[in-house]
Parts: sequence; structure tokens; C-alpha cells
Amino acid sequence: MKKDIQPESLTKWFPNTHNSKPLLISGPCSAETESQMLNTARQLAATGKVNVLRAGIWKPRTRPGQFEGAGTEGLGWLVRAKIETGLPVATEVANAQHVELCLKHGVDILWVGARTTVNPFSVQEIADALQGVDIPVLVKNPVNPDIELWIGALERLNKAGITKLAAIHRGFSSFEKGPFRNAPMWDLAIDLKTRVPELAIFCDPSHICGTRELIPFVAQKALDLDMAGLMVESHIHPDAAWSDAKQQVTPAALAKLIDGLIVRKPSVDSGSFKDTLTQLREQIDQLDDEIMQKLSARMKISEKIGVYKKENNVTILQVNRWEEIIHTRIALGLAMGLSEDFTRDMLKLVHHESIHVQEKVMNAVNQRVG
Repeated sequence: MKKDIQPESLTKWFPNTHNSKPLLISGPCSAETESQMLNTARQLAATGKVNVLRAGIWKPRTRPGQFEGAGTEGLGWLVRAKIETGLPVATEVANAQHVELCLKHGVDILWVGARTTVNPFSVQEIADALQGVDIPVLVKNPVNPDIELWIGALERLNKAGITKLAAIHRGFSSFEKGPFRNAPMWDLAIDLKTRVPELAIFCDPSHICGTRELIPFVAQKALDLDMAGLMVESHIHPDAAWSDAKQQVTPAALAKLIDGLIVRKPSVDSGSFKDTLTQLREQIDQLDDEIMQKLSARMKISEKIGVYKKENNVTILQVNRWEEIIHTRIALGLAMGLSEDFTRDMLKLVHHESIHVQEKVMNAVNQRVG
């Protein structure tokens, strides 16, 4: 577990939240005009559900010629929205100049975008610009699924003296086409939380989904995984937005979305609940022990198979046998209530380890013979 990152409690950052959950950061993808920014902010503040206003001021685009943000002028609009609504404001920074301008204008919270997190040089430049500054910084996961890059960015900022840190899970690029703009890969966010338990993690369902229709599903999933809050893009006229129109929602739709979410507690203080949960977890622990013992026994048999194959000059991979295992075990799993995807993934892992065990046996035999 990483010990280098020492973030402060999330609830210290935001005034008047009363430990509410989920903490909600919302606002347009881009600050386009002063009117658009202020009107969106007013409507979001009126919902009573938003803790922080956000807006993109500098927008890195995949290709030139698209709207790349209002720039410094937009910072003035964002701060005016802050003054009028009383809500703290946040924006993305990608270099030292962005940091300096935000600090000069009075932006309350910064975030490092996915395209920046992927570059340690850029993250270090931002960290250097924040030396001696007491400001919350949120770090989005890198575009590619690399948890070490994600943690590395957090560490660089922490070493610069930033302790008000949080992560934002916005999904990862993937060659595989699916329903989402960016694959959620929830296991990476869970891994980050496991390695840095004190770190608050927000979810950005707007960028995961790429389309507003899927946002409620992803937002609920994030809350069920005990994420600290959500960053959802909102615009007074989403379909006319100058960037990422499909993934933005109106303030009214956002309020309805939040009302529809179920916020579950990570635990219950009731003694009877704890006793029941303890008993059930003990059963899981016992079953996990049995599973590990069975897997160990299976690999010992694989080792014997490796020796036998070597003695009889037989290849490790037997395609027909593997196809038989897949067919019969998936059918068995389905009959027992296990999903096909889970059973297939589990079998692939076991098969991979079995081949690895047999390869070690054969190589060891070859070395002794030589």
C-alpha cells in the first residue's frame, strides 16, 4: 500500500456541505460566453444540490480548428459566477501559466486532466507552480489504463506540498467499441482506493458515458462503490454546446438525476448488523481459503501433467482439451448461477497459470538434461 500520499479529509474543502454525499461538482464542459456561464451557474445553484461550479477554460482538443476554450476572459466569468452564487469554482489546468492565472483570479479548486496526467513532465510543471500554495487539486486518471501514472501524478503534487488531493475516475480509452465513450474499468479505481484508502475519489460519468442517457447508470454504480462524489457536466442548452454536447445535461435534468440516485451507507452502526455482517464475512473467508487450497491442488496436478507431457514429448497446449473445458465449465457455471463472462474470465486465468506451471516444469527438465 502506498504511504507517500497523505491527503486531507475531503469535507474540509467545501463550505456548508455538512458531510453531504455525494458531493457534486457541476457546470458546463466549456465556459463559452458570459451569459451562458452565469445563467448555467444560477440554475445549478438554484437546485440546491451543487457543491462546486466547474467549467473548462482551456480545452485541449484532439484536432485543431475546434473550440479550444475562452481562455483568460472565461476565468472572469467563472469568478463572477462564484461571487453571485456563493459556490466555490473549479477548472482544469495543463501548465504553469494556467495555474498562475487561476490563482490570480481566485479559482478555488484545480483539476489535472487525463491528457495531462499521462505526461509526468507536465504534472511536474504544475506541481512546481503550486509550491507553497494551499489549494485543493483533483487528478483525473490518465487516458490509458495505467494506475502507476495516476498515483505518480498524485505523488508529484503531494511532494510539492499539496495535501488537499482527490482523484477523478473518468474512464479509459480502449480500442474495443462499447456503450461508453471511455471504458469505466472500475477495478482500477478500486485498486487506487485500496492502495491509498484516505484518498477521496470522484466519478466523472459525463466523460465515461459520452452520452447523457447513460449517466444515471454510471453515477449509481459510482455511489455503490462508495465514491465520494460526482462531476457531471451541465449546460443551459446542451444540444447547442460548443464542446461535448451529447454528454451534458440541463440543470433541471441534473437535479432529477441526483434525486433518483440511491445513496447507500458504507456501514451500519447497529450491533445486530455488525454481528450478521461479521458472520457472513467469516463464511466468505472460509470459502476463500478453500478456493485457494483447491487452486493450489489443481496446480500441483498441472505440474504432474507437465512432467508427463515432457516424458512423452507432448506439447503443453492441447486446444481440444481447452475447448472442452470452456464448454463444460461454462455450462456448469450457468447452472450454478454464475455469469458466463465471469466463468470464462476465471477459466482463462486458471488456464494461463496452468500453462505457466507446465512451462516451468519443462524448462527445469530441459536444464537438467543439458
